[in-house]
Amino acid sequence: MVILKILVVGANGQIGKHLVKQIQASGKHTARAMIRKQEQASYFNELGAETVIVDLEDEVAAITKAADGVDAVVFTAGSGPKTGKDKTLMVDLDGAVKTMEATKVAGVKRFVMVSSFDTSREAIQQSSASFAPYVVAKHYADEWLRSTDLDYTIVHPGLLTNDSGTGKVQAATKVERGEIPREDVASVIFGCLEDETTIGKEFQVVTGETEIKQVLQQL
Repeated sequence: MVILKILVVGANGQIGKHLVKQIQASGKHTARAMIRKQEQASYFNELGAETVIVDLEDEVAAITKAADGVDAVVFTAGSGPKTGKDKTLMVDLDGAVKTMEATKVAGVKRFVMVSSFDTSREAIQQSSASFAPYVVAKHYADEWLRSTDLDYTIVHPGLLTNDSGTGKVQAATKVERGEIPREDVASVIFGCLEDETTIGKEFQVVTGETEIKQVLQQL
């Protein structure tokens, strides 16, 4: 088993917190949590994880420094539903692209992107006026990632909930819309990092009946 140091971008988000906790609990891999404010560090310090303070609106160089010496980068940042279109553009699109560029400059190959459930052109057209900018940002961030030479995986989770994870999901290129606990999304990301067969793949994922490890092997 390869031991990984993983930079989690957006670590202070709910998925990010679950992921850092799982990485640290693995007893082999280690997490570096990228956060925006020093006051967010205590949660990660208690887990024994490294922290680095960088804002996604900073320059690529700052993110590159955060990625120095890691084996993989996970982008799980999001502007959130309470911000305007400007923050959606700056975080979900520009922040994502800058993170990809920083990953390349840092010499890191592995990149896992947490996207939106459906980022197709059809999804943009069908989205509400308030949600469409988010889907647009994710659409172009995904497109940019596909065009890189990074060893990427793109995860498209269903409707996120704060329920406890079940460890069982359904995943494929296309699945019926459904819910998934944030804890399970973190487990899927962690599973992707440990399973190199997920490189170059993207999939939608919702709660299901099959263990995550098995589902990932079948993609």
